[in-house]
Amino acid sequence: MTRVLHPPRASSTSSRAPEGYATLEFRRFFRHSPSEVWEAITNPEQVQQWFVTRTKTQARAGGRIELETGPERVRASGRILAWDPPRLYEFEWNTSARSPHFPGERSIIRWELTAGEGGTFVVLTHRDLTRRTAQVFGRGLPTFLDRLGALLDGTTMPDHVWATPP
Repeated sequence: MTRVLHPPRASSTSSRAPEGYATLEFRRFFRHSPSEVWEAITNPEQVQQWFVTRTKTQARAGGRIELETGPERVRASGRILAWDPPRLYEFEWNTSARSPHFPGERSIIRWELTAGEGGTFVVLTHRDLTRRTAQVFGRGLPTFLDRLGALLDGTTMPDHVWATPP
């Protein structure tokens, strides 16, 4: 029996912080196919547009990923832990201490895509973050997911968080 998934009424976010570390989880529904969403989260040109982040990726499990993001040009790197198009993409987000907002992290980002009626359910999880960094990502990632949705829809993207005055 095939289970039919229906779009949630709204996106959701949750976080938890055991032992001084935090996990953020964001759930969204996009009215686009899993392959379209996959392309938007893995293609460096598209990632640059919605996430304002430069990426270099060896597109395979075990490959390397390098990212540069933010006004402070924070650099992250790591291994791709899972690469199963268009369903699962997981990679390390390792940074060196560079600023008060980014004291150095060894965390994991995981994208899970599930086909649903009329589109794709996305669960984005960022785990093993320090609490301080989780606060920064917790404020910013919803806006970036809004930008991802706008890119997929072909509409004007909202300003990214670095363009928003304090």
